[in-house]
Amino acid sequence: MTRNDTAITVYSDYVCPFCYLGRRSLEEYQETRGEEMEIDWQPFDLRSQKRGPDGEIDHSVDDGKDEAYFDQVRENVTRLKEEYDAAGMLDLDDLPENVDSFDAQVASYYVNTEYPGQWLAFDEAIFEALWVDGRDIGSVDVLVDIAEETGLDGDEIRSAVADDRLHDRLRDQFTEAQQNGVTGVPTFVYDGAGARGAVPPARLAQLVEGN
Repeated sequence: MTRNDTAITVYSDYVCPFCYLGRRSLEEYQETRGEEMEIDWQPFDLRSQKRGPDGEIDHSVDDGKDEAYFDQVRENVTRLKEEYDAAGMLDLDDLPENVDSFDAQVASYYVNTEYPGQWLAFDEAIFEALWVDGRDIGSVDVLVDIAEETGLDGDEIRSAVADDRLHDRLRDQFTEAQQNGVTGVPTFVYDGAGARGAVPPARLAQLVEGN
């Protein structure tokens, strides 16, 4: 029996194409339900191994992802764009160069904590800004614009992004995700069971409904 009164936990990083596609799959699954599930968003840092002591990404660090890896990613993204009706999604090569999602996740964490009723719209707008509009979500000015476009106070978001205490809390969230066994994103978790990757709506239905 479908449980309408619970949340599905989603670990994600805004710069991950499969996180965007996974959310499209979740939207398709939500449409089959009588009542949408709440999303329990949990941040994850895909670039954690490449961050230096100052928090900046060191792109010279070898993370084992060669051109063959990215060719496979492009192939999988192209296939899933068609499967999940995401024709408007940009190709990886059309994105702004070296986008860092850390500030976007700080902003999202703040909104989720202080204005949970407005979080989903803000979250979806960040994804759309990067993966459809090709905006650099690593720019604080872009995040302020997104905030104002979704009815939030831009100056408040600018202050939140600069708050070192929020940076520390976010890093704690990253650590907690790793301690919970999350090694990649998106990861969907429901009632102790999980599914990793941009899995199809039928897999999400199986995860939640157990059939």
